[in-house]
Amino acid sequence: MVEKFMLLSNGVKIPSIGFGTYKSGNDEETAKIVKNALNLGYKMIDTASFYNNEVGIGKGIKESGIDRKDIFLVTKLWNDDHGYDNTIEAFNKSLNNLQVDYIDLYLIHWPNKLNAETWRAFEYLYEVGKIKAIGVCNFKIEHLEELKKTAKIMPMVNQVEIHPFSTKNNIINYCKDNNVKVVAWSPISRGRVLSNELMIDLSQKYKKSIVQIVLRWHMQKGVIPIPKSSNENRIKENIDIFDFEISSEDMKSIDSLDEGDDMSVTTPPLNTIYEEVR
Repeated sequence: MVEKFMLLSNGVKIPSIGFGTYKSGNDEETAKIVKNALNLGYKMIDTASFYNNEVGIGKGIKESGIDRKDIFLVTKLWNDDHGYDNTIEAFNKSLNNLQVDYIDLYLIHWPNKLNAETWRAFEYLYEVGKIKAIGVCNFKIEHLEELKKTAKIMPMVNQVEIHPFSTKNNIINYCKDNNVKVVAWSPISRGRVLSNELMIDLSQKYKKSIVQIVLRWHMQKGVIPIPKSSNENRIKENIDIFDFEISSEDMKSIDSLDEGDDMSVTTPPLNTIYEEVR
């Protein structure tokens, strides 16, 4: 049974599926897509300062007419903005761009050599109520263990690339053991799942689209997917995944497509510590 919300370690409710906005277009296009997604039932909107679309996101939220308290808004700190003071400044800029008073979840976009100092600023913003929850993206177990040494508050979320070709079971299990919720970016591997024979067969078996099967697979693993689309029918279809269940046998079949943790649709950007933490 998959619920529509999960509880973070601090008791804050996070939706079980979110709406991704990477490469969402200009401010007008972004506003239209976000307004559509919210009116079709999405409760979580995921953005980042790096996407350069926070202004459009804020506009879409306002135009949707949906109460701010009913929207779970996520944004991220970019690599160039690490360090205590820089983080506070970047956060305030995001707040201003989004035209909101608080952020539901603020994330470090990629691990950086200044993680500990940056995290101190995250903890401060959380403690003064500017952020409802704090977390990280793309952190491996080593990065989380390193952060543990200095953090007063552990990340509530780790957003990582997860799809059938990179299942990341080790990080999922580690996060589960440490009460960190896992969010999946690129859940359909930039469309690669669409041509996979197993996925085509399962789509026919369950009478659901391939994307619906993959998103349901994430949710049954306790992972929160954030699919993105600008097509209204697909936006609607992607959230319509609460009325069926994938059998444990088929879950294992999807898991068997895994090509390892390092299989990725992208390469880490500059200023990232993506080697083993020593």
